[in-house]
Amino acid sequence: MTETKISRGVKIAIGGKGGVGKTTICAVLAQLFAEDGLDVLAIDADPNTNLALAFGLSSGRSPLPLVKMEELVAERTGSKGQAAGAYFRLNPKVSDLPEKYWVEAGGVKLLVLGGITQAGAGCACPEGAFLKAMLGHTILARQEVVLVDLAAGVEFMGRASIEGIDALLIVTEPGGRSIETTKTIARMGSELGIKHIAAIANKITNSAQVEAIKSQLDIAVLAEINYDPAVQDADLHNEAVFGAGDELVNQLRKAKDKLTSW
Repeated sequence: MTETKISRGVKIAIGGKGGVGKTTICAVLAQLFAEDGLDVLAIDADPNTNLALAFGLSSGRSPLPLVKMEELVAERTGSKGQAAGAYFRLNPKVSDLPEKYWVEAGGVKLLVLGGITQAGAGCACPEGAFLKAMLGHTILARQEVVLVDLAAGVEFMGRASIEGIDALLIVTEPGGRSIETTKTIARMGSELGIKHIAAIANKITNSAQVEAIKSQLDIAVLAEINYDPAVQDADLHNEAVFGAGDELVNQLRKAKDKLTSW
């Protein structure tokens, strides 16, 4: 990714196993891009919507996820008043929605999409079609730097909901399950044709853990972030994570610089 590409809007998706810190990473990277004077749109596409909290917004100020706006989803998909299983629009109009529903947080435009939580819903429902259309629009048509906080795990990859992104960052922590999830997400991302896939090692407590992570991955590790109780305390008190730990910010600033040089 060149500097010219960054100026017109790079698209980055951030995934990983639940609890590894991907939402924290997304919030900090978004603010670092904003510090560079770029127009940044951060998208919360996780069913467990808490990206707003990572920016320091209280739960009362956090926007309602668009997928939970039943009237809006029904209007755009043409499913209003129809029985379950009825036809609906697979490509609803969504291009006018980001400006209507984003909020400002830490110099970043924050858009909360949410995700589907009911078992078996997948994309074969109005909500699924709406979410896919929103992600497709923000990734393919927007000119901002876009960062997407993905749902935890690998299910979102099966829906091919992040095709068209420039880079996929996978946050991993020292642990076999986290590393295996990282490997699976990386493989699926490669199958989707994503050219730039890398890991961020988080919650590190000793150098041997970094070496163990690197030895098991076939992708580059862009940052090695030590566990910091101050970051956990910020999360506990619903404070912005950006100012909570210097090392977190410094490591991610280096990762951002590597991203812009690809």
